[in-house]
Amino acid sequence: MKNLLKSTLTLCLALLSLISMNAQQKRKMENTALLIIDVQNDYFPGGKMTLEGAEQAGKNAQQVLEYFRKNDLPVIHIRHISTNEGATFFLPGTSGAEIHALVSPSIGEKVIEKHFPNSFRDTDLLKYLQSEKIENLVIAGMMTDVCVESTTRASFDLGFNNIIIGDATATRDRELYGQVVNAADIQRSFLAGISALDNLYARIVNTQDFVKGK
Repeated sequence: MKNLLKSTLTLCLALLSLISMNAQQKRKMENTALLIIDVQNDYFPGGKMTLEGAEQAGKNAQQVLEYFRKNDLPVIHIRHISTNEGATFFLPGTSGAEIHALVSPSIGEKVIEKHFPNSFRDTDLLKYLQSEKIENLVIAGMMTDVCVESTTRASFDLGFNNIIIGDATATRDRELYGQVVNAADIQRSFLAGISALDNLYARIVNTQDFVKGK
C-alpha cells in the first residue's frame, strides 16, 4: 500500500512539474509570432534560384512551425512575388513562387505578399502585428543575407524583439571583386553580424534548442 501511495505521489509530482513547465513556456512565448520568410519553391532543388542547404533549412523551419501550431501561437507566412523588370524567379503565376510544401500555410494563418526584401515595406505586416499585440518575432526563412536580414533590421527599428532560427535560414554563393564568396561563409558572417553588440538586432538559436525551450 505504501509503495502504491509513493508511486502515485511521484506520478502526481511529475505531472505537476510538467504542467508548470508548460505554463512557464507559454508565458515566455506570450506576444510572440513566427515569421517565415520566402520559403518558396524556386529556392529548392529544381527551382530557378536554388540555395545551399535549402532542404535542411526548410525541414528545420517546418519543425519550428509545428511547435507554434502545437502551442497555438500565431504564424505569419511571407511570400515574395517579383514585379521588378528583369526578374527571373518568384514570377507571378508560377509554381516556383508558391510556398514550399514543408511550410505550407494552414487555414487561419496569415499570408502576406511582398515585392521588396524588407517584409514591412509596402505590406500590412506592421499593422497586423500591432493589431495582434505582437512584441516578439521568431524568424526563419530565405535568403539569410537579403530578405531575412533586411526584415530583421527593420523589425528592430520598429521596436520588436527578434530571434532568428539560424539553421532554418539559407543563402547561396555570391561574387565580390571577381571572386566567389561561398554560401557557408556568408551564412556565418551575416548571422554573426546581426547578432553583434550583445544580440542587438536578433538573438540566434538553432532549431533543437528553440523547440526544447532553451
